[in-house]
Amino acid sequence: MKIAFHGADRGVTGSCHLLECAGKRVLIDCGLFQGGHEIDEENAAPFGFDASTIDYVLLTHAHLDHCGRLPLLAKRGFRGEIITTAATRELARVVLLDAAHLQEEEAKWQARKTARRGGETQPQPLYSTLDALNTQDYFGRAAAYDQPLELAPGLRATFLDAGHILGSASVYLQLEEAGRQRSVAFSGDLGNSGRPLLRDPVPPPKVDAVVMETTYGDRLHKPLQPSIEEFYQAIEDTFRRGGNVVIPTFALERAQELLYYLREAVESGRLSKSMQVFLDSPMAISATEIFSRHPECFDAEAFARFGHGRDPFLLPGLHFTRETADSMNLNRVAGGAVILAGSGMATGGRVRHHLKHNLWRQHCSVIFVGFAARGTLARQIIDGAKSVHLFGEEIPVRARIHTINGFSAHADRDELLAWQRRVGAHRTFLVHGEEEVMQQFAARLENTQVEMPAQGQVYTL
Repeated sequence: MKIAFHGADRGVTGSCHLLECAGKRVLIDCGLFQGGHEIDEENAAPFGFDASTIDYVLLTHAHLDHCGRLPLLAKRGFRGEIITTAATRELARVVLLDAAHLQEEEAKWQARKTARRGGETQPQPLYSTLDALNTQDYFGRAAAYDQPLELAPGLRATFLDAGHILGSASVYLQLEEAGRQRSVAFSGDLGNSGRPLLRDPVPPPKVDAVVMETTYGDRLHKPLQPSIEEFYQAIEDTFRRGGNVVIPTFALERAQELLYYLREAVESGRLSKSMQVFLDSPMAISATEIFSRHPECFDAEAFARFGHGRDPFLLPGLHFTRETADSMNLNRVAGGAVILAGSGMATGGRVRHHLKHNLWRQHCSVIFVGFAARGTLARQIIDGAKSVHLFGEEIPVRARIHTINGFSAHADRDELLAWQRRVGAHRTFLVHGEEEVMQQFAARLENTQVEMPAQGQVYTL
């Protein structure tokens, strides 16, 4: 029994872990690396294993940094089975098609740029829309929470609710090989407890080894209620100044959660019913529709709203802008709009256009409500950049910048520690975190052997 690490190793994106047992090779996630331009080369590099030898992919959830290289895996020869929850399967289809489209558009833009400079090289997308569609053929059984799945003799997997986004899971594996038995858990991304939409994370039984995320392993989140109030105040203050609110938004969970809070504010009279809210992300719009089809993933309060026929995301003044022309028209709105647009780290998508048109305006605001990895545009702005480079222009940062950490979909340090203690692993592999964060988190772990794998490192279980 072996485990090898091929992504999110001393970094936050590109989750990809390879387990070998009983003659089978099982990949847990196959995510995209996200960040600066050098990340393009990292995504296109060899996986570190032969894609055609992978028997199963166990997908923890549909965020791009966990599923984003699946089309590349299939393109390079994978012919096995992808197993995940029903909600994740639906969301992953939307996410992968969107990613393929963006890559094709970027490749076209780069090709025009190259041609203007007299070059002959034709940039190619990492994968195409057709590749993303073909990947759907490999999605097989749908995993139900808490129900063991026999993958092969000596290999059993149980998906447990991770409470991170709709359909997200931790994976509990029971292994047997040559008369030896081992149990391993993969946390996936763990959710922040007490959220309004999803249930709290469910820890697996005691295990021999655990592979766990450490995104916020060095800090505690702000309490939720003060964060909601800060969110409302930022909107009110911006409207008083006559500006727009731009929110770089993760399309899965974060966009829906913000719509939930905005609806509550309007219903309670905290914010005006005349407030105009634009969900400017085709992927977030599709994800919101998928959310409505899976109320079984919701906590009791949100489930009850659906049960009474009320949509928890619907508010007066809400506009879905699927078409590019509608998105471009938002550039003419001088003030009074809340614009939620992807992507959350501002690495692509429509939000970059809205930042170009609003960042330089001092009466506008930008509200960041999620994690921003190093090298991303969001991180540059959060860290206090005086100007940023967008679409060939240097844009001054004059808008008011708000960072509200209480909305995080990730567990914080104490929640991660509590989860790890309940798992009780003899060996703990730390992934999906920046190295100094892992060091601080590791120092707080007790009664376990801590490993911080490097890219490509292999361990015997």
